[in-house]
Amino acid sequence: MEFEYSTTTVLIAFGLTLFAGLSTGIGSAIAFFAKRTNTKFLSLSLGFSAGVMIYVSLVEIFQKAKDALVTDHGEVAGTWYTVLSFFGGILFIAIIDKLIPSFENPHEVKKIEDIDETNIKNKKLMRMGIFSALAIAIHNFPEGLATFAAALADPTIAIPIAVAIAIHNVPEGIAVSVPIYYATGSKKKAFLLSFLSGLAEPIGALIGFILIYSVLGLNNTIFGVLFGGVAGIMVFISLDELLPTAEEYGEHHNAIYGLIAGMAVMAVSLLLFL
Repeated sequence: MEFEYSTTTVLIAFGLTLFAGLSTGIGSAIAFFAKRTNTKFLSLSLGFSAGVMIYVSLVEIFQKAKDALVTDHGEVAGTWYTVLSFFGGILFIAIIDKLIPSFENPHEVKKIEDIDETNIKNKKLMRMGIFSALAIAIHNFPEGLATFAAALADPTIAIPIAVAIAIHNVPEGIAVSVPIYYATGSKKKAFLLSFLSGLAEPIGALIGFILIYSVLGLNNTIFGVLFGGVAGIMVFISLDELLPTAEEYGEHHNAIYGLIAGMAVMAVSLLLFL
């Protein structure tokens, strides 16, 4: 397997990661220009993102990881390493999630209509907003690496992954901007902090690129372990964050319909590039 990438490919990978990360700003903007949360649309969108990420992780990325590891270590050992990498990715993102206090978790549902002038200057909410931004930054770090690695390995699967993660980041932008606006009364500050929290995604991609591609060097084993971990990270995000958030917006069937639609769209897009 070849691991040489053109400057154009690397720039595209960074561009997709930047797009996915900074979509937190879209959520913040929606919070200030819409009067009410469109729960049906959000539920469908989050379910769709989960479908894309679960399908591509288990059908495409996991298999690429296995192929790379089997090449270096044989069928049995390579398969074991793939499975261990997959669950290692799940463990990694689960530990990050566990370290963030639940009341500051960026995936707690916030609605646009929750913005209330009477809550302005509330220091507790200011703290919640800042910690939500920090929590999102921590979460976006491995997501940035996942998007970037997918874009380098196979651009055909990177775009739907970037779009899925971008949709996933929209409610996170609301989660930051609502309490910040509560606390300060400033839409500008709320938008800026929400927007900047998404920068952790391209930063994660940059650090991953420097560490893996420049320091360690990329070979079949590194690639396989990385991709196995990426698959685990994306499955965990889908099951622990996307689907529960869609459910919390109160549209159970829409979340499932979106999930199935996301899987179908991802399946068709992969078939078109066979």
